Amino acid sequence: MATPFILVLYYSRHGATAEMARQVARGVEQVEGMDARLRTVPAVSAECEQVADDIPESGPLYCEEADLRDCAGLVMGSPTRFGNMAAPLKYFVDQTSGLWLSGAMIDKPAAVFTSTSSLHGGQESTLLTMLLPLLHHGMLVAGLPYSESGLMSTESGGTPYGASHWAGADNSRALDETEGRLCQALGRRVATIAAGRSL
Repeated sequence: MATPFILVLYYSRHGATAEMARQVARGVEQVEGMDARLRTVPAVSAECEQVADDIPESGPLYCEEADLRDCAGLVMGSPTRFGNMAAPLKYFVDQTSGLWLSGAMIDKPAAVFTSTSSLHGGQESTLLTMLLPLLHHGMLVAGLPYSESGLMSTESGGTPYGASHWAGADNSRALDETEGRLCQALGRRVATIAAGRSL
């Protein structure tokens, strides 16, 4: 029997959200009997024909419907685009109506994370809008509880709605220790809930 996995699905343009995804995956894998599966989505092109290869040049594979259907839980991440998730991730999520019709995602735990260029650049609004399709799928939303001390000490990213990161105007600011710990805590929390459901 295959080990249950948490799908860590993200889109990243400059690398910050990808690093957050890796930290979330580290948290998932701290839970015994649970694996993390990193997946991404291709950029949206202005061209009318498919221009992206089926397999990315580097990094995780592109997500497929089976990754969502078969996961024990989902943690989804995106950079902020005007207070909302980036178009490539939204485009992918908009294609999941078959999973909605079948009820395949109902009662699976889910969480979200984001990265912004400015400190008040829409972290919380992006997280909240990312949760909406997950709620429509019937997923169980898991945020970050205030038992995570980093929520009270962070000077950059971290919210009860999910993990967040402040990348700076040129997107060169790396995750600080608190942001990384909160990403791991988010992955660990979703994996723990999923592991409890599969007992």
